[in-house]
Amino acid sequence: MNKAMLFYIGSLLVVLAACLDNTFPAPAPLSGSRPNIVFVLTDDQGYGDISAHGNPVLRTPNLDRLHRESVRFTDFHVSPTCAPTRSALLTGRHEFKNGITHTILERERLSLRASTLADALRSAGYRTGIFGKWHLGDAPDYWPSRRGFAEMFIHGCGGIGQTYPGSCGDAPGNTYFSPVLLHNGKFQRTEGYCTDVFFDQAMRWIGEQKKGTPFLAWISTNVPHAPYQVRAEDEARYAGKVSDALTAKYFGMLANLDDNIGRLLTRLSELGLEQDTLVVFMNDNGGTGGVKIFNAGMRGQKGTPWLGGTRASSFWRWPGHLSPTDVRRLAGHIDFFPTLADLAGVRLGKREKKQIEGRSLVPLLSNPDADWTDRTFVTHVGRWPLGTSPEEWKYRGAAIRNQRWQLVSIDGGRTPHWQLFDLQADYGETTDVAASHPEVVASLSSGFDRWWASARPLMVNENARGPKVNPLKKLFWKQYGGSPSEEDLKNMDLVLFLKKQAPKPSGAQKP
Repeated sequence: MNKAMLFYIGSLLVVLAACLDNTFPAPAPLSGSRPNIVFVLTDDQGYGDISAHGNPVLRTPNLDRLHRESVRFTDFHVSPTCAPTRSALLTGRHEFKNGITHTILERERLSLRASTLADALRSAGYRTGIFGKWHLGDAPDYWPSRRGFAEMFIHGCGGIGQTYPGSCGDAPGNTYFSPVLLHNGKFQRTEGYCTDVFFDQAMRWIGEQKKGTPFLAWISTNVPHAPYQVRAEDEARYAGKVSDALTAKYFGMLANLDDNIGRLLTRLSELGLEQDTLVVFMNDNGGTGGVKIFNAGMRGQKGTPWLGGTRASSFWRWPGHLSPTDVRRLAGHIDFFPTLADLAGVRLGKREKKQIEGRSLVPLLSNPDADWTDRTFVTHVGRWPLGTSPEEWKYRGAAIRNQRWQLVSIDGGRTPHWQLFDLQADYGETTDVAASHPEVVASLSSGFDRWWASARPLMVNENARGPKVNPLKKLFWKQYGGSPSEEDLKNMDLVLFLKKQAPKPSGAQKP
């Protein structure tokens, strides 16, 4: 018997002995593994706006690939509207406790007392950059560059070109084509469609990062939010395939987004970063333009407390570290901060530990059947009219749920009008079973009251009043010259704006 054969037999015996003795090293633990993180967050895309989720018209081959290669949280929930979700992702706690009860009128500003995920990662040696939508305060003190992001490339307000009275407003005259963007404190003129611009800038920045230094690239698109400004070639992909032009535009915006997801995955591979990079994809609230085509069997959409207003895609792709699977446990936006902090090995201080309400999802990323104690999530649409007491809207557009049950009050005020739904049997929330389960109603209702009592003192923006001139417009005019137009002056007139407003507690769509 030659030496090669003896070596082979010896190696085989070692392997067999290791198997019998269970001495193989366990897979590398995820906690403290310090991956690069690329987070993609879309604006107003619904859970049903992905072909892998069953959409019969929209084709999203790159998102389908991401879905196929990811750990997928199938019961993952965010807030009913955009700024609230963003604040919860960044802080690990419910948006109302960050002072965010609306998307405009100073109630979109992330409390300056809150610590952010970007702060935590930066303190742990990560490079941090944000590209696209911020929507947590347009006054300089609230900019992402003051909240942990070293690289800032953003538009203002809730959407490109939007302006509201107070501090929430984008650069004047902006559209989705070649927008002027705020880059590290100064405006920069760009060329191209907004989504392409954001991904281009993010990929350029990623390519510039020093090897061995982990990074967070936060890519937050303003699409497919209205107005449906879309490239003609993208709109043409769905012209004639849907019944109206607006839906064709909406799907065209998503087609362009999907192309950019493909470009991103290709670029990470070209840079040799796939094995070192966790890619996370989510949408920021329930669906809008695509709901009438497909809503994955859910009731409601953006701006409502129904599941269709809060359920989000949540894909976590990390080749060689995460095995693609479905996780069916209840999870949500407040879990994002503690999960990434856990992966990055961040040492949280007393302030962060007190602030964070969510849980690390690392056990579920490792094992979808890991022990997971049931929990409750609270949803509240907020958006009560300026100057009214939040107490008058306590039970309006509100919900509380656990893994099985959801308690919903659509039209309440100071008193609730609760409806109860058994989500195991009725995920579409079609049948109110409150009368049959009074003990569940009582338990969840008392949980909601406790939550409200804890959140109410932290609604710090309720009496805030913004400046007469939007700070980004003021900065734009200082940098480029010019003065406010008549339309600008109208947008800055709070009295005029309030006259146009009507209470829309559970179905409002602005911005």
